[in-house]
Amino acid sequence: MLGYVISEGRGAADRLLAEVATLLRAEGIAVAGAVQINHDTPDNPKCDMDLAILTSGDQVRISQRLGSLSRGCRLDPAGLEQAVGLIEGELRRTDASPAILIINKFGKQELDGRGFRPAIGMALEAGIPVLTSVNRTNAAYFSDWSGGLAEQIPDTVADVMSWSRSHMPLSDARTK
Repeated sequence: MLGYVISEGRGAADRLLAEVATLLRAEGIAVAGAVQINHDTPDNPKCDMDLAILTSGDQVRISQRLGSLSRGCRLDPAGLEQAVGLIEGELRRTDASPAILIINKFGKQELDGRGFRPAIGMALEAGIPVLTSVNRTNAAYFSDWSGGLAEQIPDTVADVMSWSRSHMPLSDARTK
């Protein structure tokens, strides 16, 4: 019940997961998690990155501006942990369990045991399918971490929607 996509091109996986989340929610399916929204800015060659929290609509900035000569990681760990806390709070709610958890990316933070990794574990333990993206560089590490149980999904809306529907409990899955 752990599916992932590998998409080529800057922001392609972000757009794909956001579209899938929108479509699932339009069908009345309870979706938890976060999708990434990138904002180009005229004064910065690198985009600002926000996570849109799917249950509340809140946006959390997860990038920091380090200056034009910086080569370090732009991820703001405090912003990421704020988003993680919001998602974990949603997973702990006893009055409304989501049918699926969408996490924008299983990246370096998750590979190091931080970020959304605990939330992913919480969802899987509760029987909630998890959908995420992985970049090609981290795919082998992700496969090792998941024990080979994660399923790569072709990066098309139709394929990801089909995977999502097939892994949700029958009472939550909708077909059109």
